[in-house]
Amino acid sequence: MAGTAVVLLAVTGPAAAAGADAPPTAPPAATAPSPGPPSDRTDPRSETAELGIPSIGVRDLHVVPYEGTTDDGPGTRIQDRGVAASPYGEDGGVGPGEVGNYLVTAHRLSAGGPFRDLPALDEGDKVLVTEGGTVYEYRITGTRQTSFRSEHSLAEQRAAVPGEPGEKPTRAMITLSTCATPEDDAAGRFWRDAHHNPEHRIDKIGVLVSSRPA
Repeated sequence: MAGTAVVLLAVTGPAAAAGADAPPTAPPAATAPSPGPPSDRTDPRSETAELGIPSIGVRDLHVVPYEGTTDDGPGTRIQDRGVAASPYGEDGGVGPGEVGNYLVTAHRLSAGGPFRDLPALDEGDKVLVTEGGTVYEYRITGTRQTSFRSEHSLAEQRAAVPGEPGEKPTRAMITLSTCATPEDDAAGRFWRDAHHNPEHRIDKIGVLVSSRPA
């Protein structure tokens, strides 16, 4: 399935040569997120969302929320259905459009490979999440790699501010994550966890730039 990285670095695209140790850059100044979800909004962590990533052809991909952590047993079973999973709770993330880290994981090679082209996402690419009658638009700002064999790396992935465990979030962000199986295998790293995840995962980080009615 998938794996995740101890070192922050760009895995693919133009950023591959330079790495991604620097924190994600700010979103375009011309756009700004809405003040926040309306008070009567259903808990976004309990509703299935729809994900669209135009630059890599992802359309209307179901994102199923569950209480847990990235790529645990329940999350892997959701991904095995060919959809994306979004953990929330103590070691998870927030809902769409909320301040913090909205975590979304999906398979790259199996179950139809909905995130097969995720590594090709570049800075500035658009990510659309539709939930509760609202479309949340994020823009990609950076790339990380996460290692399943490092608790610190996993903490960085799951942090409210990606890459900064313990930092208080001030804006809505998104982490899109999929396996680095081809890269790990090519490097001779054949370790797998109990859910058949390889060691590393490729994570694309984005920030919320706007929201509008669906």
